[in-house]
Amino acid sequence: MLRTVSIADAAGTASFRLLNDWQRDFPLAPRPFAHIGAAVGVDEDEVIGAYRSWVAAGVVSRVGAVFAPRRIGAGALLALAVSPERLDEVAARVSAEPCVNHNYEREHVFNLWFVVTAADEMALTGIVGAIERDTGCTTICLPMDEEFHIDLGFDLNGLSHRRIAGTLSASGGNRGCALPELDRRLFAALQGGLPIVAAPWEMLGRRVGLNESMVIETVERALADGVIRRFGVVVRHHEVGIGANAMCVWDIPDHLASALGRELAREPAVTLCYRRKRAVPHWPYNLFCMIHGSARQAVLAMRDQIAARLELDRWPHTVLFSGRRFKQRGAHYLPLSAESGNE
Repeated sequence: MLRTVSIADAAGTASFRLLNDWQRDFPLAPRPFAHIGAAVGVDEDEVIGAYRSWVAAGVVSRVGAVFAPRRIGAGALLALAVSPERLDEVAARVSAEPCVNHNYEREHVFNLWFVVTAADEMALTGIVGAIERDTGCTTICLPMDEEFHIDLGFDLNGLSHRRIAGTLSASGGNRGCALPELDRRLFAALQGGLPIVAAPWEMLGRRVGLNESMVIETVERALADGVIRRFGVVVRHHEVGIGANAMCVWDIPDHLASALGRELAREPAVTLCYRRKRAVPHWPYNLFCMIHGSARQAVLAMRDQIAARLELDRWPHTVLFSGRRFKQRGAHYLPLSAESGNE
């Protein structure tokens, strides 16, 4: 049986390669785990067992799709200023919301940050209203205006935490496309991850009324169209030793934000980068990036070097390190009645 991998493992080991090499370009073949096993020199059952054990241990969130923001629904980053004695209580209420996928404590007056995704703007507004009503806290809501790099994969080679490069893109608004019903059912089933079995596409197809080849063709088309940003192993960074992450923000003049965002996104240390609406007077910042690393000081050093190169600190800025992680999973845009699990 393959052992649990850490980022200190030799890059050539089968365990390391299963975790590192298949974060994207997952085989769209009837028996994908057999294909992966042949590539790394182990049998199909060992591959399935390894991925199942990593999912159970929380090292891997899922094997599946990372959907592009705003292509199949609506979403926003939100924050609450919660008194310290109520933080656990309020965080539990936020995490209990099915449409919340990330929920973190951060070092700021606004100390609870979470992402809400929903089928459309009306549903999103209703979820935010329910959270405000139940907690008695007012949110700041920060919809995305422009994405520069959103594809959180980690190259674990050599103890570095370089992102797996993605495509830069820019688009306005919070628009979801109108999906055909079969696609909608399939994507709803995929939100929880691909079943980790020998013939996962066939199993998924039985759940949503499609044959195996149609499932594979639909996923191929969604990847080509950019509805699915990447398909593969989704690693949880804390569990592989990436213990520090900082949300770095700047208040950039609007006419400069897009160009600077594209430059910032090209920096190897930047794992996420986007422009969001301000929420004045409480939140004046519009340019965001995430930097992940093994230690706080290393992340700060990378942040300062980047800011100096791009002369970003001419404008107001701050850094919010994460504290406790209350919830982390993939985005759920669509109703979950057809959602799959990881059997």
